[in-house]
Amino acid sequence: MGTSIYFWIGFHVFVFIMLALDLGVFHKHTHKVPVKEAIIWSCVWIALAMLFDLFIYLDKDFGHIKALEFLTGYVIEYSLSVDNIFVFILIFSYFAVNNQYQHKILFWGILGALIMRGIFIFAGVALINRFQWIVIIFGAFLVYTGIRMLFQKEAEVDPEKNAVVKFFRRFLPVSKTLHGDKLIIYQNRRLYATPLFLVLLIIESSDLIFAVDSIPAILAISKTTFIVYTSNIFAILGLRSLYFAIAGIIGFFRFLKVGLAFVLTFVGMKMLASFFHFEIPIIISLGIILSILLISVLASVFIKKEEE
Repeated sequence: MGTSIYFWIGFHVFVFIMLALDLGVFHKHTHKVPVKEAIIWSCVWIALAMLFDLFIYLDKDFGHIKALEFLTGYVIEYSLSVDNIFVFILIFSYFAVNNQYQHKILFWGILGALIMRGIFIFAGVALINRFQWIVIIFGAFLVYTGIRMLFQKEAEVDPEKNAVVKFFRRFLPVSKTLHGDKLIIYQNRRLYATPLFLVLLIIESSDLIFAVDSIPAILAISKTTFIVYTSNIFAILGLRSLYFAIAGIIGFFRFLKVGLAFVLTFVGMKMLASFFHFEIPIIISLGIILSILLISVLASVFIKKEEE
């Protein structure tokens, strides 16, 4: 049986209400988001996700297995979001975007990400249900991505090489300076995009690339569209507050990227194993993923970096 249409409607109403409260009430005025405020909002989003997971657990149409799938998918997506934060920091640094404008950019960037992720998820589930063999492709891709992440150098951001930016500049000129938090301005009888709009475009295109990794990862955990979709959306909704909470200290967790690489590799191997009818219980998968992340964080804290 498919998920009730009322669940879909209710979930989207909840998301739109929370987004409206976020931008229209709590962050109506542009300001620098302090770490304390970001931590509080991160806790709020995590608490809301856990309450939703409790609802899934108690609902007779879902039950404890689906609740575990949601929790595992949420942990994977939320942890992979940290990789997005590395790139966001580089993008904001490159364009010297003031802290007080970053919240608005991330808000609209995440709103676009919600739409793109939804398209990716529905397409991915449909492909797996129609072509079982595509699980091998997704699994192999995740293993490859995890291994590549282990050995790749630090990411670099060069907006001039971004295909989306190149395409956009053919149609609309870009102003040389920022104009507050405005994305589009009108000057000399002509429309101009501001550098902030370029930042938004780069963040959107970056998230599209990240979705290519993260969506197959969560499809290895669950094939139920509602579970995959909601766990992904909750992780994205908490990404903005997570950014402000850890942007200043993310450099201390230098082994976290290694942990994420192992998570992707494990999830890819799990997906490959499932094709050959070897299913790893979801509770074991959740334990392995949490253990990998915990070890990477502890290693970052206790293993001192050697100074040259």
